Amino acid sequence: MSLTVAIVGRPNVGKSTLFNRLVGKRLALVDDRPGVTRDRREGEGQLGHLQFRIIDTAGLEEAKADSLEARMRGQTEAAIAEADVLLFLVDARSGLTPTDRVFAELARRSGKSTILVANKSEGRGGEAGFLDAYGLGLGEPVAISAEHGEGMGELFRALRENFPDDAEEEDEDEEPEADGAPRRIRVAVLGRPNAGKSTLINALLGEERLLTGPEAGITRDSIAVDVERSGVPLKVFDTAGMRKRARVEDKLEKLSVADGLRAAKFAEVVVVMMDATHPFEEQDLRIADLVLREGRALVIAISKSDLVKGEAGLVTRMREEADHWLPQAKGMPVVLVSGLTGDGLDRLVQAIAGTYEVWNRRIATNPLNRWLTETTNDHPPPAVSGRRIKLRYITQPKSRPPSFVLFCSRAEALPESYLRYLTNGLRATFDLPGVPIRLTLREKDNPYAEKD
Repeated sequence: MSLTVAIVGRPNVGKSTLFNRLVGKRLALVDDRPGVTRDRREGEGQLGHLQFRIIDTAGLEEAKADSLEARMRGQTEAAIAEADVLLFLVDARSGLTPTDRVFAELARRSGKSTILVANKSEGRGGEAGFLDAYGLGLGEPVAISAEHGEGMGELFRALRENFPDDAEEEDEDEEPEADGAPRRIRVAVLGRPNAGKSTLINALLGEERLLTGPEAGITRDSIAVDVERSGVPLKVFDTAGMRKRARVEDKLEKLSVADGLRAAKFAEVVVVMMDATHPFEEQDLRIADLVLREGRALVIAISKSDLVKGEAGLVTRMREEADHWLPQAKGMPVVLVSGLTGDGLDRLVQAIAGTYEVWNRRIATNPLNRWLTETTNDHPPPAVSGRRIKLRYITQPKSRPPSFVLFCSRAEALPESYLRYLTNGLRATFDLPGVPIRLTLREKDNPYAEKD
């Protein structure tokens, strides 16, 4: 199915930067000054396996009928009329403006499928604007950084809903799933070279589908295969082994690693394979940290377990090491597996399904606020410069991964240690192991100075 996607929004919110990223080349001129783009610019865009025609537009501005700005707006309105899907961009760093609200109404009136995109959402500076974007009434915003390539997985999932004929296809020649069939969980398998990734996937399939051997670096492209085991349907991506960046010199290896990173961004669960004979090495932890920063659910697979079979307390020790080295996903599943013997494969699949469920979990507002009251009564936030910090209200605006917004006074003064305390409390109370938890602080608007 071929769709036309138009990127719209007020000037200088990053439309051309996103256009260049989706077409894979610098076709559109980008500058910090607003109004650089004047005419419509078209290209062939791609995100994951989705391919579409994409239109970059001039910034929408209110203007007099005979002005250059009005003619630019006419070009943009023509693009909206031509498009099947609108990517409505707002700037999460500068927040909403009256112009955003005017043109959000224009997008609504068009009747076109509209995806609200909060650009420049990286770091704390973009958090408030991202939350404000809910006020436009265009649904849940997709947080991205077009400049840094962050959030492309979330944008892919939002855009994929407009591709009903091939939403689950990875290649053009794949057969669509039968009506009523459960959707496959997208799983990327990452790890250092020769950690046993391809051997594991062959064992899951029950056939020698992927080339394996003792030599490191056999896998180059990210290969997707459909697997169903223990009643759980999966789409599993095998990826090239990832060495330390300083040791990657060959151009082909660089491309292979980049392909693997893309697979991780578009996955829902990532299995990080570690060699049982020397697990939790620095590169293993770098890969796992990358997965969590990308917001994916994490499962640790300790491969080649047949080589360490019989070691007393091995599973317990591996779990303790995982929690020690990766506290940001405490409680993540750690499964001993062997691609050669088939040991642990069913446990791995069940761990993937369980972690996927946690990654999608939503918690009602009432129990969240009961937890907040009990938590702050037991351990109140510290006073900073002699003034108390008030934690007023918490809610969960989105999942995938679980993301929470805490309304409070003096957000910038709340110590990181107390934030970790709250995050750990959320994880323990609401059973959220193995996934990153996003906790954003937001101050409530108050026309009066607060008197603590």
